[in-house]
Amino acid sequence: MTWSKLPKGGFTGIDWSKPDATNGFDPYLVWAETDRFAGYGDKQPKWLPVAIELSAGTSIAQFIGAASPQWLHVPPVYTSSAAPAGLRYCTARVRPAFFKHIQPGGSLHALVRRLELGLAAGPHTDGLGSTSKSHTQPLLKGKVMAVIDDDLAFANANFLHKGKARTRYFWRQDGKGVGGTPSGLGYGHELTAADINHAMQQRTYDGVVDESAVYAHFKLETLRKRISHGTHVLDLACGPRTLLAQVADLPPGFDGPASWALADDDASRCDIIAVQLDYDTVADTSGGSMNVHVLDGLMYVLSRCAHDAKIVTNISFGTVAGPHDGSSLLEAAMDQLITLCGQRLRIVLAAGNSYQLRTHANVTLAKNEHAVLHWRGQPDDATENFLELWLPPEAHGIRIEITPSGQAALPALGFGESRMWTGNGTQPLCALIYPKSVATGTHGTCALIALAPTFSFDKGVATAPSGVWQIKLTNTKPGKVTIDAYVERDDVVTGPRGGRQSHFEDKLYDMSGNPWSFVDHPDNPTLIRRSGNFNSIATGRKTVSVGGTRIVGSHWAHYSPQKPDPDAGRPERPGVVKTASTAAHSDENPALTGVRAAGTYSGSAVRLKGTSAAAPQETRRIFNAL
Repeated sequence: MTWSKLPKGGFTGIDWSKPDATNGFDPYLVWAETDRFAGYGDKQPKWLPVAIELSAGTSIAQFIGAASPQWLHVPPVYTSSAAPAGLRYCTARVRPAFFKHIQPGGSLHALVRRLELGLAAGPHTDGLGSTSKSHTQPLLKGKVMAVIDDDLAFANANFLHKGKARTRYFWRQDGKGVGGTPSGLGYGHELTAADINHAMQQRTYDGVVDESAVYAHFKLETLRKRISHGTHVLDLACGPRTLLAQVADLPPGFDGPASWALADDDASRCDIIAVQLDYDTVADTSGGSMNVHVLDGLMYVLSRCAHDAKIVTNISFGTVAGPHDGSSLLEAAMDQLITLCGQRLRIVLAAGNSYQLRTHANVTLAKNEHAVLHWRGQPDDATENFLELWLPPEAHGIRIEITPSGQAALPALGFGESRMWTGNGTQPLCALIYPKSVATGTHGTCALIALAPTFSFDKGVATAPSGVWQIKLTNTKPGKVTIDAYVERDDVVTGPRGGRQSHFEDKLYDMSGNPWSFVDHPDNPTLIRRSGNFNSIATGRKTVSVGGTRIVGSHWAHYSPQKPDPDAGRPERPGVVKTASTAAHSDENPALTGVRAAGTYSGSAVRLKGTSAAAPQETRRIFNAL
C-alpha cells in the first residue's frame, strides 16, 4: 500500500506535488484538480468561480485594476454603489493565468489574502462580462425581508397582498428559467413584481390563479411539487400567520413570546426579496459552492434596496465541516458586511440538524499519544465524501495514518505532506491533503481526507471501497493538541440525489437516543461528540444562529445544537462555537416533530422539521422589532 504524488493542476497549472505547494490554498481546490473535477460535473470549467478575501487596505477596485479582464471577472455589483465602502470580500470568475499572478512576484500577490473554490457554479456563469446588462430598477425602502434558499413559490397566496406579489425581486441563480440577467451579477434570471403580476394576471381563471401554469411559464419545474423547503421557510418568516398562530392547542400556561403569536404583524405585509440558489449548490457535498452563491445573493439583496432600507436576511442552509470559529471566508465576509452596513443589515442562519448524525469527533493528544477514528463510508453512495481534521496553531507534530476499508494501512503523513491513493488503478480513490495553512480558516490548519464515491453507474468512474476507514492520529511533539474532526454533510433537504451520509462509529457511543445519555458528558471516553455538530457558516461574530426547540416536551429538539453546551468542560480549540445565539420552535412535541407551514401551492400546509424552520421565526421577530 503506497501513496502517489498529487498531479499538476489542469486548470491552475500548479504542481501540487512540490513541497509547500498546497500551503495557503483551499484543499478542496487541490482535490478538485486531483480527481479532474469528477465531483463537479466531471468537466473542467472554462472560468473557475472563487470567493476572495483581499489583503488589509486593498479595495476591490484596486484588485480589479491590477488584473486583466482576460483572466479575472468580478461581478460589477462589488464595485457599485450598493457595495459598502471598505468591503474586502468579493466573488470572481478566473482563468488559469490568474493563478500565476497570485504567486510571489505576480501583480496580485500582495493584494489577495486567500481564496476559496466556489464550484458548483455551472457553465451559465462562464464569460459573465459579456452577458451582464445594465438597467435601472427602483430601490426598495423601509423594512425588507430577504430569503436565500431553494424553491420559493412567490405566487402562493401567502406572499401576495390584495392579489399582487409582495416579492418585489426574485433572482434564480442557475442557468434555467425566464427573465432578464440581473445587472451587477451577470448570471441567472431576475423577475420583478411586475413580471410576476403580469404572469398571474394572464393565468387567472374565475378569480383563481393557476399557480402551476405560472411556474411553468417561468420554467420553475422544481415548484411543480407539493413540498418546497424555501416556501416553508418564507412562510414562517413573513407569511400571513406566525407559527404559534397556527398551532390549534397550545399547552395551558404556554409562555412563548406574545409577539410570536401575532397573526397580523409587519412581516406579514412586508416587501420580499427572494434568492433561489442554484440546485447544484444545494446538492454540493463539499459545501464549497455556498460561499460564492450566498455572497452574491447578499450583494444582490443590497443592490435592490435603498441605502436607508432595513434588511433582515434568512439563510436556512449550511454545511457541517469547517473551522467552526467564524474564520471561514463566507463567515468573515458576512461579518464585515454587517459591520459596514451598521444596523440596517441583519443575517440569521439555522444552527444545523446534525447533532445526532455522528459527524463530529474531538480528541486531545499529549506527546506520543494516539487515537483512532472509525469513519464509515456507506455503500451505494454516488457522491464524494469528505472529512476535515482541524488542528490549532503550532500543532506541527500530528501524523495521520489512513487505513482504507479492507486494505492495509497507508504510510503516515506529517505536517505539510499531501498524497493520493489510487489503489491498483490510475484515478484517485482517496487523498490526504495536509497543508501547513489553508484558505478555509485562519486559525491553525485543516487536513482534508477526500474519498471518491463508493458507487457509480458509469464503468469508467473509480470508486472507493465502502466500509470503515481507520484514521490514526499521533502527536509526536511536546504539548497537548486538541483536534476536531468534521464529516461534511452528504444530503439534500428534499428529493433523491444519490448521496448517503458517512459517519463515525465507536462502541463507546450510546446509540439508544436517550436524551440523558452519558455520551454528552465531558468525561465520556468516546471521541464522537454530539456537541460541536453545528452549521459551519453560522459561527460568525455578527450573524445570528438559531437552534430548534419543542413547544411541548423536553426543551431541545434532538437534532439541534443545545444550550448550555453539555461538553463545556471538554478541551476545545480556541474560538470554536458550539451553541446557538438563540432558539425558536422546530418541533411541536416528541411525537409530532416538525412544524406546519405553507406547502408549494396556496391553501396547502406541510410539516418539515429542522432548525431551518426555527431560523425564520427568529428572523420574523427581529424584523418586527426593527
